[in-house]
Amino acid sequence: MELIKQNELNKAADLLKKGELVSFPTETVFGIGVVFDNEVAYKHLLEVKRRPPEKPFSLMISSKDDISKYAYVDNKTNKLINTFLPGQLTIILKAKENLPSWVVSKEGKIGIRVPDFMVANQLINLTGKPLLVPSANHAGDKPCCSSSEVLKVLDGEIAAVVEGESTSNVASTIVEITDKSINIIREGVISKEEIYNCIGEK
Repeated sequence: MELIKQNELNKAADLLKKGELVSFPTETVFGIGVVFDNEVAYKHLLEVKRRPPEKPFSLMISSKDDISKYAYVDNKTNKLINTFLPGQLTIILKAKENLPSWVVSKEGKIGIRVPDFMVANQLINLTGKPLLVPSANHAGDKPCCSSSEVLKVLDGEIAAVVEGESTSNVASTIVEITDKSINIIREGVISKEEIYNCIGEK
């Protein structure tokens, strides 16, 4: 596995464009990224994560303005986006119809996250495409929070890791929005009370 310095992100972007798996720091934990529209890379990511395909990976994009390209956004969602993104929140929404099948759940949903972390955003922009990004670990294990941990846990399984450390070391809050309900799937730094207060519901 190659260790890439943060001032050499072009190297990491080039690997991603070639369909390789690259781990990098975010403001939550380390992630493993692949370009979202490469099915071979996606299948490799499934193997590394040891995760069933029924549970899609979240889409990571660099700007909240791009969310509507990939999912349908209503007024409730807009409130959450404008309050918490970029940041430590993953929102599950109804996916647009033009997305690859492996990106979308069987219910037609997609998880989207916009990181508040310069290295992650720069990497996405340099790659020129959104990334599928689960946490850097095998399913069921503790997520890695530093490049040294990634080197120990995933050496030989992915192409490279960007040097550094994550910030909060807590995975993002995950919220599913429907017409009738708000479902807090996982609570992270952003609390369920903050979510409910933002959209005026309990």
